[in-house]
Amino acid sequence: MSEVKNTLTVNGREIEIAGERNLLELIRKAGIDIPTFCYHSELSIYGACRLCLVEVQGRGIMASCSTKPEPGMVIHTDTRAIRNMRKINVELLLASHNRECPTCQRSANCTLQDLARKLGVKDVRYKQSLKNLPLDASSPSLVRDPNKCVLCGDCVRVCSEVQSVGALDFASRGANARVVPAFDNNLNDVECVNCGQCAQVCPTGAIVAKSDADKVWNAIYDPDKVVVVQVAPAVRVALGERFGFPTGENVARKMVTAMKMMGFDYVYDTCFAADMTIFEEATEFIDRLSNNGTLPMFTSCCPAWVKFAETFYPELLPNVSTTRSPQAIFGAVARKTLPAKLGVKPENLVVVSVMPCTAKKYEAQLPKFSNEGRPDVDYVLTTVELASMIESMGIELKELEPEAFDMPLGFSTGGGVIFGTTGGVMEAALRFAVEKVSGKTLEEIDFREVRGLAPRKEAVIEVAGKKLRIAVVHGLGNARKLLEDIKAGRAEFDFVEVMACPGGCVAGGGQPISNEEGFRTKRASGLYDTDKERQVQKPQDNFWVDKCYAESFGGRPGSHEAHTRLHTQYKNRSQLFDAKSPIMHSPEEGAPTICVTICTKQKECPGQQLLGKIVEFVKERGLTEKVNIEAAFSSRPEADGTIAVTVSDIVIPRNDSVEQTLKSVKQAIESTVSK
Repeated sequence: MSEVKNTLTVNGREIEIAGERNLLELIRKAGIDIPTFCYHSELSIYGACRLCLVEVQGRGIMASCSTKPEPGMVIHTDTRAIRNMRKINVELLLASHNRECPTCQRSANCTLQDLARKLGVKDVRYKQSLKNLPLDASSPSLVRDPNKCVLCGDCVRVCSEVQSVGALDFASRGANARVVPAFDNNLNDVECVNCGQCAQVCPTGAIVAKSDADKVWNAIYDPDKVVVVQVAPAVRVALGERFGFPTGENVARKMVTAMKMMGFDYVYDTCFAADMTIFEEATEFIDRLSNNGTLPMFTSCCPAWVKFAETFYPELLPNVSTTRSPQAIFGAVARKTLPAKLGVKPENLVVVSVMPCTAKKYEAQLPKFSNEGRPDVDYVLTTVELASMIESMGIELKELEPEAFDMPLGFSTGGGVIFGTTGGVMEAALRFAVEKVSGKTLEEIDFREVRGLAPRKEAVIEVAGKKLRIAVVHGLGNARKLLEDIKAGRAEFDFVEVMACPGGCVAGGGQPISNEEGFRTKRASGLYDTDKERQVQKPQDNFWVDKCYAESFGGRPGSHEAHTRLHTQYKNRSQLFDAKSPIMHSPEEGAPTICVTICTKQKECPGQQLLGKIVEFVKERGLTEKVNIEAAFSSRPEADGTIAVTVSDIVIPRNDSVEQTLKSVKQAIESTVSK
């Protein structure tokens, strides 16, 4: 009896089945690029666009993305009927799409344009059915244009499945169907964390990064302004893709030349601030470890992750490092040191960031990252914005002679460079912490246990007879699973790195969109190669950072001056999106607000008990005219038995003890009212 072959036939060629999820993956493996619109290999199968149609002999025309390969199948990927159906589907998409292509950010990299060209769509026979829906520019990071949305659902799925945020979803049905934030609110009014992964997967430009390019040009053209710019590590290994360089090639020095030609007065390296971040963050970790501080400590360099924690896990905010992100640290250093060094008035110094991340735009506009009424960072450009600005000047990046970053804020170690990939912050921190704790010079500086794209990496590092339990996660969905394991006691760590974007900053929401297989790995490899090329690889060996501390920040990490300018605090945002009910209202303007979250899914919610006791305390103290009291009804789907309470901006640590929490609330109320 002959053995049945584990193969099928595609366009007359025999192809082996090797565990592919669907016909689409198998056919692409055979070198045939079937068009798709709603399919993304990292998301669930949706099957809405009907472009990936194939004919399966004996079964008819089927969607290849949702059909499982079976031995013996005979498949045709291109017939007259299939070609006509694909063209009609693209025409229908174009009929419901805003076609002002020349002014669209995705014009040079638009899936819809590309499909129309490949399929030979030269005319749209269907009447355009636009409704001129309003543009949503409420977010500091993203712009949402519903008139360009073709309901592919990629943004909905990446937000829910990969990031576990769920800020976007479908609403209405039929001709009225739309993708909208919850309750049809603006994006800035829902639980969006500004990570920009929706913009990365949107194929039509319906969601894009908000641009600050015009504001930066205006600053450059202003003769009274001195414009300085910092560039994040991940930018240098992705920018070149827009100019024909291989994926992952470090174009930092050519980029510096281009930026000088554009009119930036000084070009600095965010990696300097990344080194300084390690000075503060690793020192903070060592202090917590040595003095029974709150553990595990989470990294704080990713603003999307921080906002995720503030929104969904405020009870864990005491675990988040108070160290600012490298962008924010650079801003603080620039504002404090550059006016004197450059001979410029503080009000005439413009600080620009180039970041791989849309959430950095959100971070820069937070009031806490300002000093004397001026933001530490004025404007944030994404990698894509910088590329477009270079192109607009007609600069040929490949033809430029390389130049170095300006000193002293252009000097950095390899540890600062690898911040741009998942595991990089942890590795840089370990290079610092292990040497400091052990008191011995670290000979082997590579911590390969934290490298790679595994969703969750765990390791135990032995230092001076002590075991450090560390973990690294990337992608907020993976972070949520780890946080739930920690809360439930299923996992125990000392130090955890979290990056919001899958792969880390190399695949941030502001990076060039790539469909190349393994692009994250190639960009990360570019950073690790740069690390190896550096003469100095440990952040603690950056003598310019030492000098910066000596001259401007109290002489050492953790000093009073360092804590004042290089650290931050966090806000409980979990209640911002909950339904709230006023319990007590003060006639005084600006009276502090006490907000207690009540979980309606639990029979004996401790929040309800706490609320009653707070009201009693306020009445006993005669403070009914001095404070506002609100009850926030939790909008999160899971039952939450812990207590969430804030007194103005003071976050009360969450626990299950009503009496212990009440004690903390009473102290916060008395200290706030006394002000």
